[in-house]
Amino acid sequence: MVDLPLEAHEHAEHAEHAAHENDPFTSLVSITIAILAVIAAAAGSLETFESASAIIEANKAVLFQDRATDQWNLYEFKSLKKNIYGLAADQGGPKADADKAKSKDEAAGQDAAQAEAKALEAQRDEALKLSDRHERRHHRLAIGATLVEIGIAISTIAIITRKRWPWIGAAGLGAIGAAVALLAYVG
Repeated sequence: MVDLPLEAHEHAEHAEHAAHENDPFTSLVSITIAILAVIAAAAGSLETFESASAIIEANKAVLFQDRATDQWNLYEFKSLKKNIYGLAADQGGPKADADKAKSKDEAAGQDAAQAEAKALEAQRDEALKLSDRHERRHHRLAIGATLVEIGIAISTIAIITRKRWPWIGAAGLGAIGAAVALLAYVG
């Protein structure tokens, strides 16, 4: 993985050296490189944040699912106990009333476990949605940062060849990359 803040600093140093040549075109391209390097570093940092956030939310979803599974297991356990006490109550005898009450208690516990399981599944679904949102942002930021980095590389070609068209193309790529990175947070 590339260390974007360090790489951005290196590009800024190259731009500073080129600016010392006192050539207005070289200075203009050097400023463009410095601006693109800052944009690339920002997009790269946000990309890392979004990637980590996607992983964190996915992990939360797994934990919510584990807890929901535990509640569904409790639901099934309560169902078995309810049915056993119900069968015992149906048999009659001195404990029939107590068994019937225990069967009702287990049914209530079963309802509570089911409600908790469904609530945990809703939390799981929300965490998955958040994870997906962070993942989409991560991908858009990666594309944006890549376009800006390509713009930086093409800018250096403009300095070497002293041609305007690579600089214009680099500025265009940088603008598109910045727009793609910004659009990661729209919609």
